[in-house]
Amino acid sequence: MQKPYLESYPDKNGYFGKFGGSFIPPELEKPFQEIIKAYEEIKNSDEFIRDLKYVRKHYQGRPTPISFAKNLTNYCDGAKIYLKREDLNHTGAHKLNHCMAEVILAKHLGKKRVIAETGAGQHGVALATAAAYFGLECEIHMGEVDIKKEYPNVIRMKILGAKIVPATHGLKTLKEAVDSAFDAYLADTQNSIYCIGSVVGPHPFPMMVRDFQSVIGLEAKEQFLEHEPTLPNSVVACVGGGSNAMGIFAGFIDENDVDLYGVEPMGRGNTIGEHSASLTYGEEGIMHGFNSIMLKDKKGEPAPVYSIGSGIDYPSVGPEHAFLKTQGRTKVGLCDDKEAIDAFYKLSQLEGIIPALESAHAVGFAMKLAKTLSKDKTILVNLSGRGDKDIDFVVENHPIPNSKF
Repeated sequence: MQKPYLESYPDKNGYFGKFGGSFIPPELEKPFQEIIKAYEEIKNSDEFIRDLKYVRKHYQGRPTPISFAKNLTNYCDGAKIYLKREDLNHTGAHKLNHCMAEVILAKHLGKKRVIAETGAGQHGVALATAAAYFGLECEIHMGEVDIKKEYPNVIRMKILGAKIVPATHGLKTLKEAVDSAFDAYLADTQNSIYCIGSVVGPHPFPMMVRDFQSVIGLEAKEQFLEHEPTLPNSVVACVGGGSNAMGIFAGFIDENDVDLYGVEPMGRGNTIGEHSASLTYGEEGIMHGFNSIMLKDKKGEPAPVYSIGSGIDYPSVGPEHAFLKTQGRTKVGLCDDKEAIDAFYKLSQLEGIIPALESAHAVGFAMKLAKTLSKDKTILVNLSGRGDKDIDFVVENHPIPNSKF
C-alpha cells in the first residue's frame, strides 16, 4: 500500500525530488542539525501536540470557517466559490499557524530570541505575537520599501515588542529582508533561532512550515463536506514562497480529482523585474540555502521582482511547489496587479470581506476560473489574510470604485 504523500516527502535530506536540500555555510550546519533533531523529537510528542492544540483553539481561534461567497459566485455566473477564512486567525492571516509552533520549538531548544524576515508584515506580526505569548525576544527584518508600504503592520510589530531592522540594500524588499535576517542569525546562533516565514530555506524549514500549515487543508477537507456532497473541484491559493498554498494543498494532495492551483503574481507585465512569477518564468537554481525554481537575470543571479502584494514578491518558490509543478500535480494560475485590485474591491463590496492583497491574487484567479466552469462545479480559495494592512496603500493608489458592479 502506498504511503500518503505527506509521509513520503521530503526525504531524510530534505529533498522533494531534486528540489530542496540544505546549502548553508559550514558554521550553520551544527545549529540546523540541532533544529532537525529537536523537530523530530517533539513533533509527535504528546506535550507538543497538546500545547499546539491548546493555543490553536483557545488563542488563535481555530478552526477557521469556510464561507460560501454567494454574491461573488452570482457575479461571476459560473462555479460556486468558497473561502477558507484564514483571515479570521488571530493577527489576521495564516502565518500564526507556524509561528506559534516555531516559538514552542525555540523554547524547547532553550533559545532566548527569535529572528525572522517579513514582506507584507503578516509573518512579522505573527512571530512578534507568538514571542510575546511565550516570553521570547523578537527581531524582524523588513525591506525599507515594505516598511513604508505596510506601515500599519510595522506599528503592530513595535507595539508587540519586536525590534524592526530595515533592509537597506538592493531592492529593499523581501529578498533583502531574508538576506539581512540570515546574517543576524549567523552572528548569534547560540541564543537565537531563525523562524523562516514560508516553505522556503534550507531543510528542515520547508517541511516544518508545511507540516504546521497543513492544519488549513486538514480542516478544510472535513469542513467542505458540510457545504457540498463532494470535495471541491479546484483548490486555489496565492504563491510567493508558498506557505498558505502548501497548507491548504496538504489536505487534498492525495485526492487526484481535485485540481490544485498555485496563483503567481504577474505584476505589471511579463518582462523581468515586472512580476514575481517564478514557476512560470523561472529555472532551477539555488538561493537562500535551497534548490528550487527561481527567476534569474542575465548573470544567473536572482532577478529583480515586483508585485503589488509585498508578501509574494520573491524571486524563488518553495521547493515542494517546484516539485509538485514539475510532477504535474499542481497547476499554475496567474493574476496581475489590475486583476488583484479588482478582486480586492469585488470581495469587499460583494461579500463584506476585505482581503489582503496577496490573497486577492487567489480571489482574482478564482473569479476568472469560475467563469470558465459550469455552475455545478466548486472552487475553494484559501483566503490567507485580511486587508487591514493594505487599505491605506490601495485607496491612495487605486481609488474606491463608484459601483460594486
